[in-house]
Amino acid sequence: MKKYDSLIKGLWPPLGVVLVMLVFVSAANLRGLPSVDDATKGVTAESKFRGVNWVAGDSVSLEQLAQLKQYNVTWIAQTPFGWQTAYNQPEIALIRGNKVYWGERDKGLVQTTLFAKQLGLKTLLKPHIWLMDRNSGKWLGDIEMQTEEEWRQWFANYSNFILHYARLAEAQKIEALCIGTELYLPAVKREKDWRKLIKEIRKVYKGQLTYAANWYKEYEEIRFWDELDFIGIQAYFPLTDKNEPNVDELRAGWAVHQAAITKLQAKYKKPVVFTEVGYKSTPDAAVEPWKWPDRNWQQMQLSEQTQANAYEAMFQQFWQQPWFGGTFIWKWYPRLRENRRDHLDFTPQNKPAGEVMARWYGNEKGQR
Repeated sequence: MKKYDSLIKGLWPPLGVVLVMLVFVSAANLRGLPSVDDATKGVTAESKFRGVNWVAGDSVSLEQLAQLKQYNVTWIAQTPFGWQTAYNQPEIALIRGNKVYWGERDKGLVQTTLFAKQLGLKTLLKPHIWLMDRNSGKWLGDIEMQTEEEWRQWFANYSNFILHYARLAEAQKIEALCIGTELYLPAVKREKDWRKLIKEIRKVYKGQLTYAANWYKEYEEIRFWDELDFIGIQAYFPLTDKNEPNVDELRAGWAVHQAAITKLQAKYKKPVVFTEVGYKSTPDAAVEPWKWPDRNWQQMQLSEQTQANAYEAMFQQFWQQPWFGGTFIWKWYPRLRENRRDHLDFTPQNKPAGEVMARWYGNEKGQR
């Protein structure tokens, strides 16, 4: 190389700049990154997330993942957990013995990723915190420490948790990483801690970063979107107060939410991705979309058409927006059990909603 040193020095900086640009572009293409080219072009069709949230099980096969190709899916989200004792205690455990599904352990995550790559599927690694205290009435968004020292401990523990998965994601060349999910109070109250954490993550992981904010207040109140590659929203917005709405009614229900999302996107100029969006197969699916079928599911009425209408309205409302980066549908089973409870829940598998998803995912221009 020494004999070329003078030539290289003579060409610098133009050659150096070109080389750096080529490396950056090649890395972006390798990871399949969504991007906003400019205000006119927006997010390119080929870079949209056409995703599903993959349900971890006790194994995975190439054939199970291959079924996604029939629905024009190009991304999966995988979700390992960190186990927090209680909402006001800083301890976070990385794993919890045999209670953790194989598909949520490192080995399962790696194997699922390898199979996905064989099929040309990309992965969003999306770690969650699981609150073990189920009797307090608290949820993830309520996590709050009582002292500054406890906050310091919580962020130290959370950093260990998320950096473990950042290193795993880099080692496996996973294309995108979600740094947190629905952690409302920590996210809006501790902005500086998150900015510090994002810098630490970027030291060990080179792919796309996002955060998955709850639809209620959180996504609008977070202030560190500028540090991330795209805005992630858990999009369980209420769209109506009636059962069995039609597509037009559901689109009207999206209007106020879309206006707020558009305003946020204009502020940060980042693509917006629905890191989760989905609906049950029940007549009231769009009233409170975040709710699971309750204990009286045996008596619940089935309405596959309502689920399909909700999918259609969502895609019509957002897919062609130039800043919209795509969706991860909640959720997809490796092995769908043929029972009424699973059929009532969020999966679009073997339902008209699955056909709606496949049609929109398969249409490069996002047209009906």
